[in-house]
Amino acid sequence: MSTIALVLSLLVGAIHVYILVLEMFLWDTPTGHKAFGLEPSFATATKVLAANQGLYNGFLAAGIGWALWFGDRGGLLFVLGCVAVAGVYGAATASRRILFIQTLPALAAIAAVLAA
Repeated sequence: MSTIALVLSLLVGAIHVYILVLEMFLWDTPTGHKAFGLEPSFATATKVLAANQGLYNGFLAAGIGWALWFGDRGGLLFVLGCVAVAGVYGAATASRRILFIQTLPALAAIAAVLAA
């Protein structure tokens, strides 16, 4: 695998670790409120749901790490594809910003892995 593919894949994984932290641990804090544009009362009411979302983002990061550790190109492409699809869905249903934060980095990593 090329260095570019590795770095981009690690970047996508790091983004998802960061999202995990925001959703699982910082959702009901000023940092979480600012990151997601939340009203404090809404954040309090949805804290458990957000933690569940965060866990799923953690699984995406873990899948990327697993595939990189074991050199599983097909597995890496699968998880990066899942990230891209989740980003498209998030952009269509929640915020267009997700397209730039999640989908585009995943697509760049996919392109780099395929080119390697």
